[in-house]
Amino acid sequence: MKSRVGRTVLTIVGTVAVLIGLVWVGQGANLIPGSFMTGDRNWLAIGLFVAAAGVFAIVFGVRRPKSDG
Repeated sequence: MKSRVGRTVLTIVGTVAVLIGLVWVGQGANLIPGSFMTGDRNWLAIGLFVAAAGVFAIVFGVRRPKSDG
């Protein structure tokens, strides 16, 4: 992605995805109580997937575009 705005948006979306994914992992692992997700291993897996997708988005958002020269 060559657009600076696009890379910034991708980085922000990736950061939010990582944070949400980590909350879901914590709830699925029964570390954060008080939700219907608490102790449900499905949410642990979903959280890991969302957090990993967020990491990939951040990596693609912060890497510099290749120069054309």
